[in-house]
Amino acid sequence: MTVEVRADLAHYRERPVKHRIGLIALATDHTSERDMQAIAPADDVGIYVSRVANRNPTNKENLLAMQPRLAEAASLILSGEALDVVAYACTSASVMIGDETVKRSIHEAKPDVPVVTPTTAAFAAFAHLNVRRVSLLTPYIEPVTSAMRDYFEAHGLDVVNAVCLGIEDDRMMAKLTLEAVVDAALATMKPTAEALFVSCTAVPAVSVVQAIEDRLKKPVVTSNQAMAWQSLRLAGCHRSIKGFGKLLS
Repeated sequence: MTVEVRADLAHYRERPVKHRIGLIALATDHTSERDMQAIAPADDVGIYVSRVANRNPTNKENLLAMQPRLAEAASLILSGEALDVVAYACTSASVMIGDETVKRSIHEAKPDVPVVTPTTAAFAAFAHLNVRRVSLLTPYIEPVTSAMRDYFEAHGLDVVNAVCLGIEDDRMMAKLTLEAVVDAALATMKPTAEALFVSCTAVPAVSVVQAIEDRLKKPVVTSNQAMAWQSLRLAGCHRSIKGFGKLLS
């Protein structure tokens, strides 16, 4: 015998969690979803993920090809329900496509929702930290890194130096060891720079941000750390989060 007991409205919450962050990750991405989940307070924040088709190698042509697919990817995140923010987890594509074009594309599916990219988040983070001179570390090939350097400088930053690891496949970027990330970061930072930016949502840098900062004695900003920081604040979550560098603490 089955008995049906219907719950009345008093048994329901308005939301499962207070803050809702939509995340558009690359189909091949191993890192950004895990990093966002690691940083966001699970009792207060939900991360809702969609994937967008992408191709390797990570070059201008393949990065630009993602732009027409962003609206569809955004439309699959909690269809019919409100989001507080949508984050697009690709730093190099945000540079190639342009942050404003990324925003317009996502707004086709999610109008009026704040949009975060790793580059808008980085610019906001450096302003928050009162930083203008930066050292830049990327896993990319040289043409992509040069485009990023130009993009940063066009947005008011002084890129003291740029170092790239020459990796063409974002899946290989995700397989960098933590030791390799730390070593590359320490070797990249110049004394005249006020902070270090470690680019790429694929690079597993979030868990070693604090260790790098402790060695350098200067702020370290990474793509996923900055993206999480700006997304949380735009979503209305302003909690201090320890262990992921000065920006979040």
